Amino acid sequence: MVTENRSQLVSPSDAGPLTASMPLIDAQAWDSPCAVKENQPVVSIFITQSAYCQIRVHTSIDMQHEVGGVLVGQWLLDDQLDQQFIVIENSLPARHTRQGRMFLTFTQDSLVFFHKTIEEHYSGKRIVGWYHTHPGMGIFLSHYDTWLHSNFFPEPWQVALVVDPRDALAGFFIRQRDGSLDAANYFGFYELNGYLGRSLVRWKNLHRAEVERE
Repeated sequence: MVTENRSQLVSPSDAGPLTASMPLIDAQAWDSPCAVKENQPVVSIFITQSAYCQIRVHTSIDMQHEVGGVLVGQWLLDDQLDQQFIVIENSLPARHTRQGRMFLTFTQDSLVFFHKTIEEHYSGKRIVGWYHTHPGMGIFLSHYDTWLHSNFFPEPWQVALVVDPRDALAGFFIRQRDGSLDAANYFGFYELNGYLGRSLVRWKNLHRAEVERE
């Protein structure tokens, strides 16, 4: 995934995370087959069911070309657990893009759209990451993806979601506490079940796990 502009796709980050308890009691954990106990990701990830549905619908609209957008929500700290986490509450599909079989280009108009939409409709929320598809190619970050993530989403707590809509696969890439980013091994997340009371996740490579609730 490449871009024409080095303007960062981030919300103002002068303020630190909000303080809140991790919503484990309302969550279903989805683990990655790549998980390694020694890994120390900067954040844990929670996704509302509405945000998951938005992402799944958008990433399924084109099985030939890459599509993508940004993830909008909150950056939080559970000071009792000394653990940072993000809650993804919405996704914004990228407009004004140029796309191909193996690339997606965010234009300057894309950046304007993201920030204008957040300002008008999601006041107080942040861009907590981005997502894009790899139709039929699997889950990894390419050289360009890694470059884009480093330059446009530089905050340690910002994440990258890759979805393969053809094979119903997905995974999150999260920086480690030492600042490194593994482009091959991805993480799972917590699904916030909300009012539906049942899981909506259909990504085949992730498996259900027990949530350790305090």
